[in-house]
Amino acid sequence: MSESKGVLQGFKEFLMRGNVIELAVAVVVGAAFTNIVNAVVKGVINPIIGALGSQNLDNYKACLTDCEVNQKTGEFTSGIYILWGSVLSAALTFLITAAVVYFLMILPINKWKERQAAKRGVDDLPVNPTEVELLIEIRDALIAQRTGSPSDPSAAAAGIIGAQKTQQ
Repeated sequence: MSESKGVLQGFKEFLMRGNVIELAVAVVVGAAFTNIVNAVVKGVINPIIGALGSQNLDNYKACLTDCEVNQKTGEFTSGIYILWGSVLSAALTFLITAAVVYFLMILPINKWKERQAAKRGVDDLPVNPTEVELLIEIRDALIAQRTGSPSDPSAAAAGIIGAQKTQQ
């Protein structure tokens, strides 16, 4: 019973993470956006390309072997053919989707993040240690190396310095 609670608890934590919810929203928005892109490709891009021939890119085919075409419908009845028009339509849909996502979503978010980082300034950056702090660290490391234990570097330093003064 405790193992199932652990699994359910883990599943709940997984679902409540922010990036899972953001991903779900992105999928829903992407699905809705796909309809818009498909409408643009079919309503604007295909007719422009169709000025060379048929407005439906699915009608663009190439025959690889001896193909027979039905004269009434224009469909291939035998042979091997490639539907390059539908591939071109899918590629155009992808390119338009990628361009819109980049220029309307990614680029503005990156600019916004840059502005936020510039507003924060250099105060949030970690401060480099001063020369004195670096020298103290070096001294403590040398003392720890001599004595073999870095228990209290300041006491050990005072002891070694005091011992050196008495020897002189």
